[in-house]
Amino acid sequence: MTLSFDDITWHRAVGQLIEALDKPNFWAQLVRLLDQYMPFDSWVALLFSSDQHPQVFAASPGVEGIPDALFEDYLRGVYLLDPFYIASREQSRSGLYRLWEVAPEHFEQTEYYQRYFRLNVVADEIQFNCQLEGDRTLCLSLGSKQRFSSEQIALLALIQPWVLALLRQRLPYETNETTAPASADWRVQLETSVQQLKGAQLTARELDVGRLMLSGCSSKEIARKLEISVETVKVHKKHMYSKLGIKSQSELFSIFLQAQNA
Repeated sequence: MTLSFDDITWHRAVGQLIEALDKPNFWAQLVRLLDQYMPFDSWVALLFSSDQHPQVFAASPGVEGIPDALFEDYLRGVYLLDPFYIASREQSRSGLYRLWEVAPEHFEQTEYYQRYFRLNVVADEIQFNCQLEGDRTLCLSLGSKQRFSSEQIALLALIQPWVLALLRQRLPYETNETTAPASADWRVQLETSVQQLKGAQLTARELDVGRLMLSGCSSKEIARKLEISVETVKVHKKHMYSKLGIKSQSELFSIFLQAQNA
């Protein structure tokens, strides 16, 4: 078999990345290589786990080096509505995932999409997920101002084994340097904040229904995920709205944001 010039270039670049695994510029070198094959507009490397906030290892720089306020909101708690975070908790497997494969039915109608995703990521996102021990997922997300094409996704699927292997080998050089702040169970954290903000006490099930609503799940999807009936979902929603004194998901999202910043 004869190797093409592109094949040689790719394997040489992967070899250089292996050499850079313990170097500070590893992530920048990796995304520069990927960008040669499939252009994108933003990226972030982070670690998801069930009992901590996301741990960010590296990310594309903000405008003029200023931290992105929307991304700061994401790290404080908005990540709980991220379809990729939810999928990583529910599916727990390695692979390449596209936004429209993991997003709930009504994702584009959510306040999360309108207030965060559409402004921060813009149009489309794909994510390499490397599943680790301890219910952790090391992720490399690529965001774009336009939809990724089928050809681009196919190319990423082709190089996925190399990327996932590099992510796994990089992790030991990250965890020794950076620690993520411990976080209480999100239900306890949110319930405490809601009680302080609104004087309301929501049940664990009401919190589950509220979070899934905000993430874009229809009543049918919520019922399936929680293994309850659609009518029970509607009852929980009614009780939650009554306790909080609200009438819309927009108001619920505002309370959710306040709770994360409380």
